Amino acid sequence: MRRFYKLYLLYFFLILRSSNSFGQDHMYSQFFNSPIYLNPALTGQFPGDLRMNLIYRNQFTSVPGSFNYISASIDYNIPKFGGGVGLLLTRSSEGTAFLTTNNIAGTYSYSVGSQDFVLSFGLQAGISNRAIDWGKLVFGDQIDPRFGYITGSISAANAPLFNNKFYFDSGAGINLVAGEFDIGSAFQHINTPNVSFSGTPAKLPMRLTFHGSYRFDLSPDDNNDEYDKQFIIPSVVFYKQSVSQSYSIGFQYKRSNINAGLWYRGGGVNGGPSAIVLSLIFDLYINKDGGEKVRFGVSHDVPVSNLNYSNTSGTTEGSIGYETTIPSRTDVYHKFEGARRCYDFY
Repeated sequence: MRRFYKLYLLYFFLILRSSNSFGQDHMYSQFFNSPIYLNPALTGQFPGDLRMNLIYRNQFTSVPGSFNYISASIDYNIPKFGGGVGLLLTRSSEGTAFLTTNNIAGTYSYSVGSQDFVLSFGLQAGISNRAIDWGKLVFGDQIDPRFGYITGSISAANAPLFNNKFYFDSGAGINLVAGEFDIGSAFQHINTPNVSFSGTPAKLPMRLTFHGSYRFDLSPDDNNDEYDKQFIIPSVVFYKQSVSQSYSIGFQYKRSNINAGLWYRGGGVNGGPSAIVLSLIFDLYINKDGGEKVRFGVSHDVPVSNLNYSNTSGTTEGSIGYETTIPSRTDVYHKFEGARRCYDFY
């Protein structure tokens, strides 16, 4: 009973944080395994012709109520653009009242540059739906000061006029690869859509994302193929949405089909939860010469702030990706062929 009481208080604390940072988007620890969600400028930025990604995040698994997030994407490389077109589907479900947000968006990217640098521009546009189950919310007049929630009670609070909302959403991004540097930035919710259920305007704040990586070759004097070389790739990712902000800083060790990472995520000046993140990525090459592979990824967040591990059990992510080439496109002109591209960093 005492443990349940602590978990209930923790859940209530999370709901309060959510209300104070209204409209804050979720972020993936494996940001490199959901590239289109990170930045629409990364659409079509891969060596093959067709790419599919799926990533799932289960946040604070021991806390009552679910905090689940999933994104699925498919994008098509258009070689003469140095970019491509894509489709992104995202769903989030938060809390016992199942506050859900579903989004479907199209993305497009185009690149300019040379063998020394590649600059990519991306656009995103889609439709979102936000919904909540008011019948599963608990209000103050349903809680007894001594015994807690009164089973079967009905609140006198008036529910808002609507329990779901449709709105148009848009985004844009830019990404630069120059030498061993990869730097990008993206803006989401550029049109700051109204997401209110009650009719009183409530604008979804614009989200800024910045990401940067550098690639250290641990064996620069070797003449091995890049697949056989070893790299350390430090990265930083920064998010800001209204008064909420967070950052991830860490590095990956990459060699052949193995990619292992260690990260620290901080809550920024707004005091959000912090965590140590461990990640492991494994690439299974079905046809290495043809660019066909399957990628498996897993990561785990260990809280190091006041949301401790014993109360939350941390956060786990799993991802899977698939890339392939289309045989009929072997003679197609590839823009900037041989130049360093963003996918070389993950």
